[in-house]
Amino acid sequence: MVEPIETMWITLPATGGTMDAHLTVPPTGRGPGLLLLQEIFGVNSHIRAVAAQYALAGFVVMAPDLFWRHAPRIELGYGDADRQHGMTLARGLKPELTMMDLRASVEALRGLPQCQGQRVGALGYCMGGRMAFMTAALAEIDAAVAYYGGGIHDQLHLASGIGCPIQFHYAGADDHIPLEAVERVRQAFAGRGPGQADVHVYPGTAHGFNCWARGSWHLGAALQAQARTLAFLGRHLVG
Repeated sequence: MVEPIETMWITLPATGGTMDAHLTVPPTGRGPGLLLLQEIFGVNSHIRAVAAQYALAGFVVMAPDLFWRHAPRIELGYGDADRQHGMTLARGLKPELTMMDLRASVEALRGLPQCQGQRVGALGYCMGGRMAFMTAALAEIDAAVAYYGGGIHDQLHLASGIGCPIQFHYAGADDHIPLEAVERVRQAFAGRGPGQADVHVYPGTAHGFNCWARGSWHLGAALQAQARTLAFLGRHLVG
């Protein structure tokens, strides 16, 4: 049986070398581009499975390996040791180089024959959620979605630079992101038009509720968030 999606690793030019990225192509062979931004656990099996979800929905999904300078193609699990390793790798990222990598990824995604002439968005989880926010502010994309993006509330000076629609998803009982921080994000985008900067909070859920490989996974919240994400991306990347 032929798989409906095509997956492959590709190599992109980057500052100081080359960066690998995992590409997932939809059954139609082309579509809008979606930059999928990893958690601290790398472009692991869960991130690749999320890429498959969105490719089956019709998007050309590219997940760049953001740890390529220190731990190329690393895949971490969700135990304490791997979590600490991932946090160390995340702390080792240099913001200016990471932003260059994100811009290069957007440019490469737009240039792929599978999505030439199509719109491009960004979707990220945890660390990747913050990077989706940064990409919306500092690169040319058409929409962004951030799931429980740690540290966004400390970078709200970038909010004024975000011209594209953006959507936020937060856990209601997140040990890493208090509701006061979520409210700061909401206030930073207050006054934008309907559907331009939506903030969704899922009561009783914990950080990482979208990931079925983690103890914090919450099926109801994950389904509701994905439905909202697909509707949002459909409006702004497909039209």
